[in-house]
Amino acid sequence: MSAIYIHEEIDIIGARRADYMEHMTSGWDAAARAERGMRCFGVWATVGSTGRWPSVVNMWELDGWKGLAANFAHELSHDSLQDPTLARWWSAAAELRSGGRDRILLPADYSPSIEALCADLPPAACHLHEVVAVARGSAREYLSLLADQWLDTALAAGLRLTGAYRTAMVSDSEVIVVWSVPDWDHWAQVEELLDHDPAVDRWRERTAGLVLSDRRTLLCAAPKSPLRTGRQP
Repeated sequence: MSAIYIHEEIDIIGARRADYMEHMTSGWDAAARAERGMRCFGVWATVGSTGRWPSVVNMWELDGWKGLAANFAHELSHDSLQDPTLARWWSAAAELRSGGRDRILLPADYSPSIEALCADLPPAACHLHEVVAVARGSAREYLSLLADQWLDTALAAGLRLTGAYRTAMVSDSEVIVVWSVPDWDHWAQVEELLDHDPAVDRWRERTAGLVLSDRRTLLCAAPKSPLRTGRQP
């Protein structure tokens, strides 16, 4: 069964980012996780110089559309439209955040699960998070081209694929790709490559008819995130 993901961009109140990440990775009750079938994929702080701040990105992995539907049914079947098991947890989180934006993500066939990543966890000083707007109906084509014509170049530059997804419920018009970067020197080298390298020019020419815009930001995994520890929090 193919996985599905909830991708959350969270706006943090004041200087509470570290508190929020700790809450996400230590207050998530094991019983609630079992009830909802949700696995923590990642919790990251956004590097403010590269994107909106203060903010956190969370990702949760579930077992396909049916798993997501069961998760929604469990949460929204109460008059409060809230899971009673997590009421106190949510209440505490609400004191640390002011809102956010969520997406539902569908993985490419070659996108690894959190179990696979944790079994062979690469070193990562940070993660490169790309949001790519593509022509309507083109997300699958872009992901296919990425695997065939860009992945080898990215791997040779020292990146490792953390995940490649298309956003659901938006006419197949958005792609999100996450890469792990082993150290900060490698990140600098990657940015130099993206700024002036013939391989990058060829990739952009090949996708010129598909890509409308793209933006990348840097993320740093929370201390207890699975992408740091290799296990569920």
